[in-house]
Amino acid sequence: MRGIILAGGAGTRLHPITRAVSKQLLPVFDKPMIYYPLSVLMLAGIREILVITTPEEQPMFRRLLGDGAELGLELSYAAQAEPGGIAEAFVLGAGHIGDESCALVLGDNIFHGQGFAETLRACIAGVERGDDGAVLFGYPVRDPQRYGVGVADADGRLVDIEEKPTRPRSNRAITGLYLYDSRVVDIARGLTPSARGELEITDVNRVYLDKGAARLVDLGRGFAWLDTGTHDSLVEASQYVQVLEHRQGVRIACIEEIALDRGWIDADACHALGVAQGKSGYGEYVMAVAEASR
Repeated sequence: MRGIILAGGAGTRLHPITRAVSKQLLPVFDKPMIYYPLSVLMLAGIREILVITTPEEQPMFRRLLGDGAELGLELSYAAQAEPGGIAEAFVLGAGHIGDESCALVLGDNIFHGQGFAETLRACIAGVERGDDGAVLFGYPVRDPQRYGVGVADADGRLVDIEEKPTRPRSNRAITGLYLYDSRVVDIARGLTPSARGELEITDVNRVYLDKGAARLVDLGRGFAWLDTGTHDSLVEASQYVQVLEHRQGVRIACIEEIALDRGWIDADACHALGVAQGKSGYGEYVMAVAEASR
């Protein structure tokens, strides 16, 4: 499975702080926001990842992440010149996806919870076996009227999607993480743009729904899904990460640690990545992780 991180957009809800820098490069406590969606794909075992940015900000992402080789990844980049909708990621990434299945994660979404990696790998296996054409992830919210909401049957099969319903049939908001089989590129190319001129991800999901090929996985209680698209939610996400890291002594979305755990890099390479990050607490943590694994 190939991975895509959609990290474009103007971040207008975060103005003025995003007038000079991409939203996905802003810090969420101790690391750039893009580390969080990148860590999701890495936890899923995905190593070939396309990062979609605006043309102006792409050099900054390249400076931060490079080609991914130091983490055992293969990172490539594409530019989204104007906001064209989430589903445009599959058109822009057609060459990257090829005939493979694909995981798309939004660059401002944070996922954290026990057993998440195992859940992701099981869902990916289902897509690759052909059991599911699309897998969406639902999260219980108290105000489903603000979201796209998924309705599933007793077996988890998606039966309806409601966009900001006045009387929601479910409280499961559809999050910014999507798994699809190889048909997704052709489906996205065949969409009619919305009134805003964008290719809507809901339209992609409805195609799979109509084919009876979409599943909704409930992330459930004890899990955290955070959208960092506003000033308040950005602060709340930073506080969440800070509290957990200070209390537990581990780092959320530490991409060097994930690469080491996956066996994509060895302890020496991990230690060198920590040293390169100076005397920061993050760099010291990476070095300690490497030492513990020797």
